[in-house]
Order: sequence, then structure tokens, then C-alpha cells
Amino acid sequence: MRRIGLAVMLALSLALVPFAADGQRAERIPHVGLLGIGSAEPSPRGAFREALRERGYVEGQNIVLDDHASVDHYDRLPGIAAELVQQRVDVLVTIGATATKAAKKATDAIPIVTVGGFDPVEAGLAASLARPGGNVTGVSTIQHELFGKRLELLKETLPRIRRVAALFNADSQSEVASLRNAEMPSQSIDLRLHPVGVRRSEDLENAFAAMLQRQAEALITVASTMLAANRARIIELAEKHKLPTMLPGKAFVEAGGLMSYGPDAKDSFRKAAVYVDRILKGAKASDLPIEQPTKFELVINLKTAKALGLTIPQSVLGRADEVIQ
Repeated sequence: MRRIGLAVMLALSLALVPFAADGQRAERIPHVGLLGIGSAEPSPRGAFREALRERGYVEGQNIVLDDHASVDHYDRLPGIAAELVQQRVDVLVTIGATATKAAKKATDAIPIVTVGGFDPVEAGLAASLARPGGNVTGVSTIQHELFGKRLELLKETLPRIRRVAALFNADSQSEVASLRNAEMPSQSIDLRLHPVGVRRSEDLENAFAAMLQRQAEALITVASTMLAANRARIIELAEKHKLPTMLPGKAFVEAGGLMSYGPDAKDSFRKAAVYVDRILKGAKASDLPIEQPTKFELVINLKTAKALGLTIPQSVLGRADEVIQ
């Protein structure tokens, strides 16, 4: 009887092995897809990964990150978004308006955490910032509201300028909207904007030739993932043509631009990681308010100012959050 009992127990334990294995397979590692256009290195995505690690996520162990945030052309975004949806990712993290729209078109079910400089409500991606109501949430800087402030700082720094070239991505509806909203602020401070649109990096040389033809005295760039990816080339051409620059983020100034005013991109990506963590723990994107940055930083490169023969007024220099010597 004792032997029979042992035999039965052994048979039962062996029979349960497949069920245990199935249980282990059921513990699926969270899969997060990142989607964006041409995000240059060094990228603030590093802050996103760091913030995930702080919350206990170790890439390759308990989370999978499928990074497609350096796509080279806009027309590839819808296809990659569809592939990520087919892979049944748990969350999509999108960078910029075009990537977010591509992801939204691909899925109404998978949560989308956006990091971008556009208005999700205006873009038709959320019912409101406080209660998005769909599958899109995240961190959004409504950049056209900052464009006027950048123009004011540029004018205060260079009070004699009248003609300013505005570089933007002609394929981006949100960037076109930023320029439309900038017309009145520019007129109020006696500046004439000359919009110059590009669609790819190969257009930049001709864009700067157009700026010179219009006798631009300075350059302002619209916040753009595509322009950020090409910031080194933009700064190189601005230096070549002796154009002072007002830019949307610190990374441009670190690359040699004159000055920038905008939110801390790394902080936005850290916040995106918080959204991903909350969603993976059961929160619904529709219930998570879309956050807007509250801290903006003015960064000035004095080395570039010296190379251009410019003296930054103390009234501007005294308000800088960081000065690069």
C-alpha cells in the first residue's frame, strides 16, 4: 500500500509539471515599444530607461524595450506602428505628433504614452488634458505657446534685428500651427518672420540659402523631432553663415547654438516612464491626465556669442538657468 501511495504521488507530481511550465510561460514580460522620428544621440531616451530602472525594471529581465525612436523617414512610421501592435506590446511610447498619430491610427486599445511638443486635444487625440478619454496620455508641451517667449528673448538679446528666419518641418501640422500662432507675437515686437520649411536633412543647405536671400539676421527653429535629429548640421550651417540662433532645447546649445528656451526634455522622458509604470500596474490611459511641463530653462552659449561678436545683455544673462562658457 505504501508503494502504491508513493507511485500515485509521483504520477501526480509528473502530471502537474506541464501545468507548472504553462504557468511560468503565462508570466509574460511586459513589452514596451518606442516610436519616433530621427531622435539624435545623445538622446533623452536615456533618462526614460534610467527612470524605469529606478522603478525596478531591468531591460531584458523583467521588461522588453523595442526601440524604434530613430526612424529616418516619416512615411515609415505607420508601418512600424502596425508591426508593434501586431507584436502585442503592452504600451507604446511615442515621440512627437506624427509618431503619436501613426500609433493612434494603428490601435485604439493599446495605451499610448506620448512625449511631444504639440497639443493632443487640438490634434484630435484626446478629449481634454485632464481626462483624455481614449488610449493616449503622457507629457505634452504646447510649443506654439512658447514660440512667442523665444522671440521676445531673441529680440531682447539682439534689439536691432528685424528679419528672423523660422526653420520648421513642412510635413508637420503641429509645426505649421506653431508658426501661425507666432505671427501676432512677432508683429508686436517689430519682427518679421520668414518661414523656411524642410522635409529631410538634404533640404537644409537650400534652406539656409533661402534665409540669406531673405536677408535674415537671426534664426529661430520650431520644436521638431526631425530638426533635433539634425541639430549638429543646423548649428554647423548657422555658424557658417554667422546667424545667431534661438532654439527650443538645451541640446542645441550644447551643440554650439547661441541660446535656447524650453522644457527639460530629460524630465519629460522621466515622467513618461512613470506613466508606463502606472499603466503596467493596471492604470488606464483614459484616466491619466496629460501633463504639461512647469519648468522651462534658458540656456546661453557665451563661446558662440563671442565667435559671433555678440555681447549678451545682462538683463538676459542674469535670467539664464545655465551659461555655457
